[in-house]
Amino acid sequence: MDWRWIWCNDRGLRSGWRISIYALLFWLLLFVFAPLAGVELGEGAVAMVWQWLPVLAAAVTAGWFLLVALERRPIGALGFAWHRAVPREFGVGLAIGVSSLGAILALFVLAGWVTYRPEAGAPGSYLAALAESFVFFLVAAAAEEALFRGYPFQVLVQGIGPVPATVLSSLLFAVAHIANPNVDLFALLNIFLAGIMLAAAYLRTRSLWFATAVHLGWNWSMATLFDLPVSGWTMLDTPYYEPAVTGPAWVTGGEFGPEGGLGGSVALILAALAVVYLPGLRAAPEVRALRPLVDDRPGSGR
Repeated sequence: MDWRWIWCNDRGLRSGWRISIYALLFWLLLFVFAPLAGVELGEGAVAMVWQWLPVLAAAVTAGWFLLVALERRPIGALGFAWHRAVPREFGVGLAIGVSSLGAILALFVLAGWVTYRPEAGAPGSYLAALAESFVFFLVAAAAEEALFRGYPFQVLVQGIGPVPATVLSSLLFAVAHIANPNVDLFALLNIFLAGIMLAAAYLRTRSLWFATAVHLGWNWSMATLFDLPVSGWTMLDTPYYEPAVTGPAWVTGGEFGPEGGLGGSVALILAALAVVYLPGLRAAPEVRALRPLVDDRPGSGR
């Protein structure tokens, strides 16, 4: 028996019901996976990885289950399917995140608004800091992408279309950061802009690998390569150098980090332009064959 008859024929209402079920399932699974957060392995970035693993596991598992149970689609349709284009998508996404932020920071340095002074360190500790923080930000970025560009977003696109779904999900993405340290309206507007950019990254490629890589490149370079606050948080310290931010806070972002200022806005726009217009970025045939939910939406012809 096909028990999907319980859903309303209206696609918007169907999306609402499915998102509600996802939210309930996510919180139940988060409780199941919560013991992972209590694992004490290492310190610093290594320890923080375990704080994000339950979120990633719950977000992905809930999406996979509902794709199979409600949508009759393979779990790869969520966006984390492995195929031959994934390494390229990941590399390009990482480059977009790092280079867009790096270009603006270079201007800050040239203007004298950000300076770096030497700090004690050793090659081994520096490389370890880069590697450990990379793993941490990879897990955190994947978790946030699974939550905000995963099943709920894809169901919303299927129900109401990509533009309203992108705006709504980006608003929720900004609201999720409202309790961050030193947050203000400018910072929230930039996080909203980041949500739009990351939604575009998924919609262009149907790949959460790509969106995760852009997200990872942005956060990892900000926190580790450039040793600046990430969305108000200063939980990591990079050996060898220490920054001093003296430029106007409305441009540099001040204590919130680059995302709190006009420079962050420009960097996010640069990243968005790359995501939308960089040649060669498209959904791989292997991904299209999995029938992503966003390919079955109003006006799609399917």
